[in-house]
Amino acid sequence: MPVDEIPARTSQIEHQEQKKSTGLRYSSLMIGAFVLMGVALVYVWSHLRMTDLEYKVAAEMNRKEQLLEEQRKLKVEVATLKAPNRIESIAKEKLQMVYPQREQVIHLGEIGDKQ
Repeated sequence: MPVDEIPARTSQIEHQEQKKSTGLRYSSLMIGAFVLMGVALVYVWSHLRMTDLEYKVAAEMNRKEQLLEEQRKLKVEVATLKAPNRIESIAKEKLQMVYPQREQVIHLGEIGDKQ
């Protein structure tokens, strides 16, 4: 190999190494960009998921309050329907029931009494 070709050959090798180095940097940069995009997508997805779940929790809390209010109303209605005065008036007016006479009442002994 002539001496004149050595610097040219060295220059070609340096140029090829620079291309490899540049290509390696470019590849590293692309991989880094893809990783960064992946992390960003996961971050955005998690926030969207969290927001969706927060809306669902708020809706369920609202439903719970509605059901508790309905339960309170039903308890009041049950208490009203069970009121002894109401039952007595229905028995007298609609069913024509009356209190028994003294001679109609039969007293049974206590459970433990034997005759």
